[in-house]
Amino acid sequence: MIISERISKPTGRRMSLYLRVLHSLLELGQVSISSKELGSQTGVKDAQVRKDLACFGSLGRPGVGYRILDLHEQLRRLLGMDQTWNAVLVGAGNIGRALMAYPRFRNEGFDFVAAFDQDKKTIGKQIAGLKIQPMSELKKTVKEKRAKLGLIAVPPDAAVHVAHSLMDAGIRGILNFAPIRLDLPAEIAVVNVDFTDALEQLAFEIRLSTIDGKTTK
Repeated sequence: MIISERISKPTGRRMSLYLRVLHSLLELGQVSISSKELGSQTGVKDAQVRKDLACFGSLGRPGVGYRILDLHEQLRRLLGMDQTWNAVLVGAGNIGRALMAYPRFRNEGFDFVAAFDQDKKTIGKQIAGLKIQPMSELKKTVKEKRAKLGLIAVPPDAAVHVAHSLMDAGIRGILNFAPIRLDLPAEIAVVNVDFTDALEQLAFEIRLSTIDGKTTK
């Protein structure tokens, strides 16, 4: 039995990359994959791939590689994807609506069970099959729906208050789309998704390649 607490966060992120590749290959009907092929498709060195996957025991075979179905199942179990995670969303603006309408969340085991907003004009509307609720119903709904994950899609000045409200309601993990870092107790898992930061990094990479003379006209 793999104990996820023994897996470091960087390793966990790589495991997630491996899982996405394996999922695509399963859909294509591929049966096996080598560490070199998996590394090539994820940008990870093949030696690191073998080291990461060694925690599963002897799944890989010399000259054959890893059976994709077996490895896919092991990774899903390790990452907690072998169960359905009930999630709530706070913030039914443009980003929140897009998140609720994204079909792959449900396909991958993430089920939106409730959505909240403080805008009176938005409360009561039906979006992606969910009736938008007022924040006053957050704690009760989280308990009733047994939600463990919370997504934040609110302006930065409201994000900290919303995060603490989710935490107080019993949410254990937060995916934060507000452009502000959240500083919460260690027992609350937080992943920050900053679109601006990602674009700045992309612009930097392009600028750097230009300075190094790697781009061509």
